[in-house]
Amino acid sequence: MSFLAWIALAGGLLLVMALSSVYFRRLPVTSSLIYLGLGMTVGPLGLDLIAVDFIRERVNFEHLTEIAVIISLFVCGLKLRLPLSHPAWVAAFLLAGPVMLATIAGVAVFSHFVLGLAWPVAFLLGGILAPTDPVLAGMVTVNDARDQDRMRYGLSGEAGFNDGAAFPFVIFALMWMEHGSVGEWAGGWALHRLLWATPAGLLAGYFLGKWVGLFAIRLRSRYPDTGAPNDFLALALIALAYASAEAIGAWGFLAVFAAGQGFRRTEVEITEIHPAPEYLANQPTGEKAPAPHPPAEEFANRTAQPEELKHPTKAAGHMVAEIITFGDTAERLLEMMMVVLLGICLSTYWDWRAIPLALALFIVIRPLFTLLFLAKTRTRPSQRWLMGWFGIRGIGSLYYLGYALNHGLDENTGRLVSLTLSVVALSVTVHGITSPLLHFYEKAATRIKARKALQRRIAP
Repeated sequence: MSFLAWIALAGGLLLVMALSSVYFRRLPVTSSLIYLGLGMTVGPLGLDLIAVDFIRERVNFEHLTEIAVIISLFVCGLKLRLPLSHPAWVAAFLLAGPVMLATIAGVAVFSHFVLGLAWPVAFLLGGILAPTDPVLAGMVTVNDARDQDRMRYGLSGEAGFNDGAAFPFVIFALMWMEHGSVGEWAGGWALHRLLWATPAGLLAGYFLGKWVGLFAIRLRSRYPDTGAPNDFLALALIALAYASAEAIGAWGFLAVFAAGQGFRRTEVEITEIHPAPEYLANQPTGEKAPAPHPPAEEFANRTAQPEELKHPTKAAGHMVAEIITFGDTAERLLEMMMVVLLGICLSTYWDWRAIPLALALFIVIRPLFTLLFLAKTRTRPSQRWLMGWFGIRGIGSLYYLGYALNHGLDENTGRLVSLTLSVVALSVTVHGITSPLLHFYEKAATRIKARKALQRRIAP
């Protein structure tokens, strides 16, 4: 296809989604599933308007998915407002740590003994499919800053952490294939990729986010500017966090997520130090702490006034709200583009052998280890079951696949590509059609909150 044809196709898809959104929103499925269907429709399986070969376009796929993931990770970190010491983070740490490691091992064992893959290739497939996706998991992640639900916080934090936490094991598999066996090189891998790259990426991103956030908020409140390009600020922070982490040999994905966290913590701390006058005025008599200031999302779609921006709390709120709005828009566009391309690629790379692998991953491996490692946490059984089920695979897995293809993978290339693309497509499908489970969960959670509130009111 010519460039003009690409532009026309993109415009047509955007027009269809814009005019049909009111109808699609009523369907009991996710937008990702609709995008997948659109890709299959315009691809060789349908109207045959366009064909895309993942292996031939592997460099472009790596960079496109990389951009999609880092933007999504930053926005994910920005939405998580609670401090890391809060109990809501416990599930996220366990999901991104022991559950992910066990999932890598489980997929590797299944792929070796059932699908016949060599151990290094099987381990690589485990590393590619283990992380949950921050791009496609919007339906189960935190979207309201007041939301402290353990299930949503666990999945949001996991999506932020494990896209970088899985990277060392993808590298391990590639080095295993290069050397032919696990040997002395494993010590250097552990020292660099685990002991240095992981904490260095998190710390570098977090403090960069805090420093940039503090400087930007003070600058905005000192020199009020209602037309300040906060979207540029977000892109700059994403680029600097990612580039600086990669420059020191740390994980850029973790740095970008941590940068979003650091920026948001600055906004929270500013509101605690400089509460707005109207919230102090509403302070109940006898209370020592100021009344809680609404989170930045309360400022979304509100026009900022110069006088209002002179207060640091309101300047911070408007800034974060505009960045989240920009991030959500960019995330939706990238999600649509990547999932449509996935649907187009399925005509070439669909593999029926992915069905038993997907069933084992979605129904046995992920839920089993989630229930096992979260058994003693302060989560309800329904929350643990949903966290086990909604381990959505998506754009992050496509990035790791593209990275592997461009960094030494030459064994079972076609089979690995077909298995990965097919499992991701199956995840988009099965998790998309089971999204109504969240509606029942929300109704049950509302009843539980109402019952607890009533018990507190009548307690002596």
